[in-house]
Amino acid sequence: MSLRLQINLLIAVLLGLLSALLVGLQVENTRRSVHEEVVGANLVASQLLSRVQWVYGYGGLQGMQEFLQGVGRVRANDISLLDAEGRPLYRSPPSPYKAGREAPAWYARIVSPPLAAREIALPSGRLLLQADPSRAALDGWDELCPLLAAVAAGFVLANAAVYLLVGRALKPLRALLQGLQAMEDGRYQTRLAGMAGREGRLISQAFNRMAQAVQDSAAARRQADEAAQALAANREQARRLHERIEQERGAIARELHDELGQQITAIKSAGMIIRRHLDRQGLPADSALQQSVRLVLGCADAIYAGMHRLVARLRPLALDQQGLAEALQDLQGDWGLSHPEVAVSLQCEGPLEALDGAVCAASFRIVQEAVNNALRHARPRHVEVRLHSDRHQLALQVEDDGQGRLEDLNRPGHFGIAGMRERVRSLGGRLDFRRSRHGGIALRACLPLTHPEEALSCV
Repeated sequence: MSLRLQINLLIAVLLGLLSALLVGLQVENTRRSVHEEVVGANLVASQLLSRVQWVYGYGGLQGMQEFLQGVGRVRANDISLLDAEGRPLYRSPPSPYKAGREAPAWYARIVSPPLAAREIALPSGRLLLQADPSRAALDGWDELCPLLAAVAAGFVLANAAVYLLVGRALKPLRALLQGLQAMEDGRYQTRLAGMAGREGRLISQAFNRMAQAVQDSAAARRQADEAAQALAANREQARRLHERIEQERGAIARELHDELGQQITAIKSAGMIIRRHLDRQGLPADSALQQSVRLVLGCADAIYAGMHRLVARLRPLALDQQGLAEALQDLQGDWGLSHPEVAVSLQCEGPLEALDGAVCAASFRIVQEAVNNALRHARPRHVEVRLHSDRHQLALQVEDDGQGRLEDLNRPGHFGIAGMRERVRSLGGRLDFRRSRHGGIALRACLPLTHPEEALSCV
């Protein structure tokens, strides 16, 4: 039900109650008037007839009948003369006032007072006096009918006027409703024209401000969605790029290990055979040929060791064969050999063996780069590496007690840190640096294992 119809129904009910009150007052006034007239007429007739004993004494019932016929009708009363056996001898004639018309029975019952008949006893008969309010009730009805017509006409006209005025007053609300429906349909450029009246002007101004705010918010949300899509595409592209780089590194590492390693082994085997042959021939150790054989064997050993270091940097074979924890342990052993003065501790918690290949590679490279940076630049005495994984994320931390400063990390030229950030960003994770509790720098990284939003819960 519309607001306009509700207001009209409410006002119609109020007008109806007012009309009913007016009609009720009119009916009550008529009832009082009828009561006063009938009671007064009945009292006058009773006083008149109570003094007719002398008429009866002079002429008997016959004289009383002649007297009553001469008197005729006494206002709003019916007079009947009965003999001793109750037979009617006389009844007053009907009233000539508005003859042939009667008020509705229900209306007459409302306005007519319930008066009992009066009886005057005579020696040989009796007089009955009955009040007759029909003429007074008819007068009241004739007065009520024009009032009912006026009330009905006023009721209809008032409701029509109220309907028109309410429609005009609610015109700003209809315009507001149309504007809201347009906003709901996504037409955020909708604006309301200036409406008449102070309230209409305030409504249009408030709506236009709201519509502008919604339009700006929608535009900002659309730009944010586009930026998020672009960021997701960039992350996916970076992730695939890093995967491709790791695949190429792994292929190069395997090629070096398999092909170059076999060739170096073959060269070393040939050198050993030549040296044994020279030894059997008794050539002195300081001969040019013996020195050449030792040079070949030394170069083969050096190339083989350099190849192993290069393979480890390109793609540690343990990462593919045994998993992240074992690859980090091998890396820890290498650090122990190259920097015996620094204690590097490693702590791994959680099911690291089930991690995705991209997450394993990124985690290994981040730990490798962070520890190498600390060993090269911070001169620490102790470096702690901790990894913890659960169903949702992998958290890793590298913390040292060296002399590194956070402000130095933002200076140009730190390509390793930029690479770490890019790796973490490509996987939807988060990376930050803070002051270590030991005085150095603490790296904290969080890599989601399910959805990128999981990284926001990293501490």
